[in-house]
Amino acid sequence: MNLSTARSGGRAKEVGVRKALGSGRPALIRQFLSESIVLTTIAVGLGVCLTALVLAPFNELAGRTLTIPWSAPVFWVALLGGIGITGLLAGSYPAFFLSAFNTVQVLKGNPLRTPGGGGFRSALVVFQFSISIALIISTLLIFNQLEFIQAKKTGFDKSQIILLNDAYALGDKVYSFKETMLRNAAIERATVSGYLPVSSNRSNYIFSKTRSVDKDQSVSMQRWEVDSDYLPTFGMTMAAGRDFDPKRVTDSTGLIINESAARVFGFKDPIGQKVYTQKGGMQGTPRPEDFDEFTVIGVVKDFHFESMRDNIGALCLQLGRSTSSIAFRYKGTETANIKATLEKEWKTIAPDQPFSVRFLDEAFGRIYEAETRVGNIAGIFALLSVLISCLGLFGLAAFTAEQRTKEIGIRKVLGASIAGITGLLAKDFLKLVLIAIVIASPIAWYCMNSWLADFAYRIDIQWWMFAVAGVVALAIAFLTVGGQAVKAALANPVQSLRSE
Repeated sequence: MNLSTARSGGRAKEVGVRKALGSGRPALIRQFLSESIVLTTIAVGLGVCLTALVLAPFNELAGRTLTIPWSAPVFWVALLGGIGITGLLAGSYPAFFLSAFNTVQVLKGNPLRTPGGGGFRSALVVFQFSISIALIISTLLIFNQLEFIQAKKTGFDKSQIILLNDAYALGDKVYSFKETMLRNAAIERATVSGYLPVSSNRSNYIFSKTRSVDKDQSVSMQRWEVDSDYLPTFGMTMAAGRDFDPKRVTDSTGLIINESAARVFGFKDPIGQKVYTQKGGMQGTPRPEDFDEFTVIGVVKDFHFESMRDNIGALCLQLGRSTSSIAFRYKGTETANIKATLEKEWKTIAPDQPFSVRFLDEAFGRIYEAETRVGNIAGIFALLSVLISCLGLFGLAAFTAEQRTKEIGIRKVLGASIAGITGLLAKDFLKLVLIAIVIASPIAWYCMNSWLADFAYRIDIQWWMFAVAGVVALAIAFLTVGGQAVKAALANPVQSLRSE
């Protein structure tokens, strides 16, 4: 609408001549609406072609498998409906605006003005920039939250750890494989366990401070079976007590709990405390002998083993033989070769079994794939929205410059500088962007505050994010308007004032 209206000055005399030669207003309206629909049809055709070209990379970015439903009738109905609606909406205002020109006034070269037209066009620009600014703010917040998650201390060292999947395929050679790899100079530590500090399927167990199922004395927590090398391999730190010692027979009934579990149990000094859990397969009301007894031998500092959307839950570690994976801590200089090193040994021991590995830091990052996709898509849409907003602003600036041609000529004759005239024309548009900032900021704050509410560990929404979005929007708006303003300011005043 803004671009079509901006062209009205150039087509005003055409309309005047047509009306003078007998064209009625309905015919002119049909002409301009037809032009708009033809332009929209071309745009839709190009849009469909562009969609077909970018659909594959978009699917990769969004993690989806979208396709264009060429054979679906509803697809073509939607396209035709979109062409009709968009063409009518985009062309209606210019059509009625242009067809309403007074023939005599137009042919005399008088300025073209319609009541309320300026407000309507300004509202369109404010609406477009409000969306753009909200998307810019949202993109900044999403990426800052992701950066915060990646940088936050997790309680373990996820770098330089490679995970060997499906280690149970080695059968009774799992531990011999581990020992063999530890003799390799590239491997610093290794641990066998099916429980890793990244999200996976786990079960909660009920532990109690007494041999009963009294809810006031019970705690629901995860129980992981690990070996004695688990904590040092992942770089976890003890808060109290000691780690497992395979030489101590009593450690088979020992537990290491995390700080969260100690707090939930209410232990002031957890070391040496007895906790109990019901034996599996027991039916009916449990008796005291139906419980297994464990002794707390250590407390590990809290570490994140779930998404940071959740608070750290209660967890205990127990010596066991869960063999679904092996984690290796390797030297940093061996990153490029570590996979080949493991694969070579794997094929020696289990040549018929599939080999599969993953890096722990990459597995941790995949927990937040959805947020990363949202951030990338929001950034792309913010860029497209800014571009569309600039087109609307460009149209409004061109229209305004056309309307104020004689005013600019008079100001130049009276000594106004190019910088002064450029600032005069630009300030009205910058006011619209400031209004858009005021409108978009609370909307973006509310939406992103709701999004951040899903995270137990989150950033605070900072004022500078709104300031950056505002400055970017103002700079883009000034560059868009500045070109039209400078062009108008450089025009020869003789050309605009020669009829006066």
